[in-house]
Amino acid sequence: MAKTKTAFVCNECGQEFPRWQGQCNACHEWNTITEVRLGLAKNTRSASFSGYAGAVDNQVQTLDQIDLNELPRIASAFSELDRVLGGGIVPGSAILIGGHPGAGKSTLLLQTLCLLAESMSALYVTGEESLQQVAMRAHRLGLPTGKLRMLSETSVEQICNIADKEKPKVIVVDSIQVMHMSDVQSSPGSVSQVRESASFLTRFAKQNGIAVIMVGHVTKDGSLAGPKVLEHCIDCSIMFEGDSDSRYRTLRSHKNRFGAINELGVFAMTEKGLKEVANPSAIFLSRGEDAGAGSLVMVIWEGTRPLLVELQVLVDSSAMANPRRVAVGMDANRLAMLLAVMHKHAGLLMSDQDVFVNVVGGVKVTETSADLTVLLAMVSSFREAPLARDLVAFGEVGLSGEIRPVPNGQERLVEAAKHGFKRAIVPKANMPKKPPLGMEVIGVSKLSEALDAL
Repeated sequence: MAKTKTAFVCNECGQEFPRWQGQCNACHEWNTITEVRLGLAKNTRSASFSGYAGAVDNQVQTLDQIDLNELPRIASAFSELDRVLGGGIVPGSAILIGGHPGAGKSTLLLQTLCLLAESMSALYVTGEESLQQVAMRAHRLGLPTGKLRMLSETSVEQICNIADKEKPKVIVVDSIQVMHMSDVQSSPGSVSQVRESASFLTRFAKQNGIAVIMVGHVTKDGSLAGPKVLEHCIDCSIMFEGDSDSRYRTLRSHKNRFGAINELGVFAMTEKGLKEVANPSAIFLSRGEDAGAGSLVMVIWEGTRPLLVELQVLVDSSAMANPRRVAVGMDANRLAMLLAVMHKHAGLLMSDQDVFVNVVGGVKVTETSADLTVLLAMVSSFREAPLARDLVAFGEVGLSGEIRPVPNGQERLVEAAKHGFKRAIVPKANMPKKPPLGMEVIGVSKLSEALDAL
């Protein structure tokens, strides 16, 4: 018998090594290298499927000979999901949706497929739940159940064979961690099984023009479980996030070959399943009647739309030798940098103060437009001086105290004006030629000017 070929792959970056070692030389992570069998799945890699929609002969072409007619996207039942996907589901694409247990991944996909099945052929493959459990959930949510095709199976080869006969437009595989291939001699959920199963399903989707949506679990630190190469071979990687004590869920794309990344979709969990939130800014702006010191609204940019979010800062005298610096929803290192800028260019020393920053609503701010808002809210809390409720601010703060412009300044101001804000402190380079009706826009170029504008 021929010796089985194996390789050692890093789960974090996908780098391959000829033998096991404790640390990955590429990403320098420890204990992330696991053994992957290569030779046993050789016959599955050469498998082919007939009926590929739009297949062309393999030939060399120039760029001007390539047909640029875009494939018609499949509109799902949710416009928020379509936004995150870049406009809808692309035929032949492989989509991975991850999230914590109980976030609502299966509920969202069941709602989507039940409504899609009314107009096209759809197949829902469940490996973790029985068909009776899925049917009970569908009846509880009041979904149409007459046309959705269901399958309880964990063998990837069997799923593809059945799908080749059924010819569905969309397939949901729930979840990829319980799927297995007969030629891979390891337990379901292992690195080898997840890698080969995902590659096999992705290849099947490309060759048959069928959209395959795979559900993935996450690890303790919130990243997708399984090898990192799983995210490389798919077209879209989406995370479904939400706290257990909150009814709101956010859908964010981390990779999308057919649209913009960092798109954000917001859903609300109700008794009848997930409902779209058409105006997310209204949720994150649910402020009290009397806004306290340290509270200020900022306008961040998520994907292709502005989003108004309340930022809260608490500055308090510290009883410890090393004051605490806590940031929830933003980078803690950036908070430390802003504190240094505040001391250097505004003369406010907070080395003996605890500083706590919280982005209301569980939103994670990844852009730099929140810098100015953090500093203004910090001064408000430090001086015990509440800011006006109709004030918004955004802008990037440099190390020399300058206020730098941010993209899409005009669109941010228009969104703030729609929600009734009357004043805005923005970078001078983002000053519009014609401010929105009823809004006073103050342009600043230095941190000292921004503090004077308060």
